[in-house]
Amino acid sequence: MSARSKRRSIAFCLVGVVCCLIMFFPVYWMFITSIKPMGEIYHKPPLLIPKNPTLKAYVDNFIKSRDVYNYFRNSCIVALGSMAFVVILAAPTSYALSRLKIRGKTLIMLTLLMVQMFPSIVLVTPLYITFGRLGLNNNYFGLILANATISLPFVILVLRPYFLGLPKGLEDAAAIDGCSKWGTFWRVMLPLTKPGLVTVAAFSFLFAWGELLFATTLTSKESMRPITAGIYRFIGQFQVEWNSLMAVSFAASLPIIIVFIALQNQIVSGITAGAVKQ
Repeated sequence: MSARSKRRSIAFCLVGVVCCLIMFFPVYWMFITSIKPMGEIYHKPPLLIPKNPTLKAYVDNFIKSRDVYNYFRNSCIVALGSMAFVVILAAPTSYALSRLKIRGKTLIMLTLLMVQMFPSIVLVTPLYITFGRLGLNNNYFGLILANATISLPFVILVLRPYFLGLPKGLEDAAAIDGCSKWGTFWRVMLPLTKPGLVTVAAFSFLFAWGELLFATTLTSKESMRPITAGIYRFIGQFQVEWNSLMAVSFAASLPIIIVFIALQNQIVSGITAGAVKQ
């Protein structure tokens, strides 16, 4: 390796380290704020390293009181349910839009692109009214359905290139062996899109886990609220319990971090593979 290549590699590494530090600083700040006494939280200038760290916020919220576990349970149910619901619907839809001759396919793709551009704030009022009439407010299925309206178009558009990139000969061989269209999709095509399925499943889970607007609008019962809405209990009219707020927020961010660390190779390879297929 030449000296120029070494310098370039070192520069790229330094840039990568700086970017990682910048992105992880909010997580670090959440953690150190959660272990600071109240006096150090309001210290000027802010302390990057606590002088008297304490785990009181974690003890109060995860040992002495167990209310926060209900919020985590609700988030797990909604996020996993939304992930399963979206993937089950998106996989056959993406396959049909990529491999089958469907009248109006271009219009369907344009509609998906348009729906994907709608912000959540545009959809929340119609969903609230409709779900109220159907009895889906304060309901797990209502939250799952609401999250699916946001992530489903994105997942279909991301998953479609994987099916487009598979050889046409696979379907012909399956048809010769007697497979139906559904059998070809289920037994042959779907297993070959595993990187794409892992990618869209991870994104669907993360979208639902971090969603706030639907969580606060479609749930009025404290027992039904996910963690993103539950942390508001620490924000009072005259005071904010910053250490407890940050302790629960840090714990709520751990599943996201764990998912990305555990599936980073498959997510990156899945996004890259889907991006280059026509």
